[in-house]
Amino acid sequence: MPAKPRAGVWRRLLKRPLALLGLTIVAIVVAGAILAPWLTGYDPNEQMFDGLTLEGSPLPPNAKFWLGTDLLGRDLLTRILFGARTSLIIGIVANGVALLIGTLVGVTAGYFRGWIGSALMRFTDLMMAFPALLLAICLAAVFEPSLWIVAMVIALVNWVQTARVIYTETSSLSEREFIDAERTIGASAPRILLRHILPHLLPTIIVWGTLGISTTVLLEATLSYLGIGVQPPTASWGNIIFENQTYFQAAPWLVFFPGAAILALALAFNLIGDALRDILDPTQRGRE
Repeated sequence: MPAKPRAGVWRRLLKRPLALLGLTIVAIVVAGAILAPWLTGYDPNEQMFDGLTLEGSPLPPNAKFWLGTDLLGRDLLTRILFGARTSLIIGIVANGVALLIGTLVGVTAGYFRGWIGSALMRFTDLMMAFPALLLAICLAAVFEPSLWIVAMVIALVNWVQTARVIYTETSSLSEREFIDAERTIGASAPRILLRHILPHLLPTIIVWGTLGISTTVLLEATLSYLGIGVQPPTASWGNIIFENQTYFQAAPWLVFFPGAAILALALAFNLIGDALRDILDPTQRGRE
């Protein structure tokens, strides 16, 4: 986007209270993830001698451990802050790869059509026929779970929605008169795609990229909770809940705080994505 339109988008985004709330939550989570080592002073895997009661139970929130401790005597706030790093890394990497795959498939199928487009979209339909969570579980079970493997598994199941949307828009753009004019003067396919079609797809890519992060964060948390995502002792919001679920009644903070973090981050990206969709959608302009 040119500088002035980009500035206009930011101004309109900041005028929306819900979008501003989403940006604030994301900023807090990002700051907490970056500054995690300095905010608490504890190691996320440190099992502290005074982190459990005399009976061996987790400590509730107190002056020393603001969010309490977990079943191993580790500071819960520290693990949540380091878990934010996991969620953000996977959310950005997995969603970025999914967005790239979906855009490439959708643009190729929508522009060239014919047997190429049919083959790509039938494969997309085949992938969409499988429940995303079930497919992710199968892939995660095949590969040895790690942060980067989980990111790639999520990317491999999340690209199909983007591909379908990009395909529809590319097919429509390919039939426009200015594209026919480019073909008439002998413009090559790469030139048409890069200079005339992709710029028109950029708003859609931005919106789907933003909305997709929330889906990715939730899917990562689900896989980690099921024990096939990011593996302990690496902190992840999902595996924090998984590790401490047996203490749900005796120590509900162990489930509540990481669960609230997951919901807050997912909600924040949804709020931002919804606002961007309204701002960047030409049919919505002039209604504000």
